[in-house]
Amino acid sequence: MDLQLNNKTALITGGSSGIGLAVAKNLIAEGVRVVVCAREEQRITSVVEELRHDFGSDVIYGQQCDVTKLKDLEALASFIDQTFGGLDILINNAGTGSEETNLEAADEKWYYYWDLHVMAAIRLSRLCVPLMNKWPGEGVIINTASICATQPLYYEPIYNVTKAALNMYSKCLAEELVNRNIRVNSISPGLVLTSDWLNTADILGKQEGISAQEYLGRIAHDLAPINRFASPEEIASFYTYICSPIASYCLGTNFYIDGGATQGLK
Repeated sequence: MDLQLNNKTALITGGSSGIGLAVAKNLIAEGVRVVVCAREEQRITSVVEELRHDFGSDVIYGQQCDVTKLKDLEALASFIDQTFGGLDILINNAGTGSEETNLEAADEKWYYYWDLHVMAAIRLSRLCVPLMNKWPGEGVIINTASICATQPLYYEPIYNVTKAALNMYSKCLAEELVNRNIRVNSISPGLVLTSDWLNTADILGKQEGISAQEYLGRIAHDLAPINRFASPEEIASFYTYICSPIASYCLGTNFYIDGGATQGLK
């Protein structure tokens, strides 16, 4: 299937690992020029070198960017404008889990994750919409949410709340931008085997006297009817489809990719 993505330009935050990196590889394979960003400059440099070795030097670009800082986001948007003169696809993917209780979490932690999951998407969308409108054709914004936005995990209330807010922002932005020929959607993955989960399994598994793989297997058995974690590559294929003009009727929707983990109908 021709996804009609050749020669488009995409920006992916949190693009140095996990879902973001898998999406970058998929889009590059479809002929998209991709800019990936992450907080750690050494990590983003290493990833760009690896992808240039695999795909060529003119299809992947990297920028260090802490998405919780407005000045970094402004510098990122400026780089895209100066380098390409416009943008077709924005994927707000940067984020990570948290662990706290509602009664003990400090305000500073709430504010940090609000900036990471919500304000980063708000600010970068604001900066990138004018870049999308510089070019003819459709613009696409995808925000990475989580099934935790509707089916929360008890030990990460801040993550649950901020991802729920991101879903609502996506819906509001979709209605605002449809007349500017920009499609906005959110995607809510379930259990995905990322470095965050591997690190968590290693720590908690040791506390319980079991291996990381045993811990992950139990989580998958308890939470996902499909009885396993998804690979980032499985999730990335859906992102790539939603980026495509073929999916032009997909608008203002939150898509669940969760192996049946979400209880009930949404």
